[in-house]
Formats: sequence, C-alpha cells, structure tokens
Amino acid sequence: MLEKAGLPSIRFHDLRHSVATLLLARGVHPKVVQGILGHSQIGITMDIYSHVLSIMHQKAMGKLNEAFTHCDEEEDTNNDDTASGGWC
Repeated sequence: MLEKAGLPSIRFHDLRHSVATLLLARGVHPKVVQGILGHSQIGITMDIYSHVLSIMHQKAMGKLNEAFTHCDEEEDTNNDDTASGGWC
C-alpha cells in the first residue's frame, strides 16, 4: 500500500516513535504521551525519548524568559503589583 501511494517503506514502530517525539517536542505533557503509547510507567517513556528533553528544556527556559520579560514591561507601565498577579 505504501509503495502504491509513492511513500517510503516505514515500519509501524518507526511511526510510533516519530509521533511520540513530535508530541513531546511540541510540549505535550509526557504523561499524555505515556498514555498514548501505552507505557506502564512514565520512566519508560522518558528513558526512550530522553533525546527530546533538551528541546523541552529550551522551550521551558524560553517561557520563563517571556514571563520575566512580561513582568519588566508591566513594571514599566504600572507600579501596582496587582497587574501581574503580584508575583513579578
């Protein structure tokens, strides 16, 4: 069927691995990916897909940077702590 559609021969396991990697890289929570894959323990998922962790770390740091940048912008325009929920 793949050949007829002009697609390369790909094993089902390779597709499964690709889906998990794409989901994790796009910020889907690892517990959700664990459930999709049917792994009994989160450690299995994270051990297999640990190569995605660096992407997840980069995204987390980017979000943290955005949060602090947003706080700086709020402080410049409003000296009242309530504008940012009081945590900035």
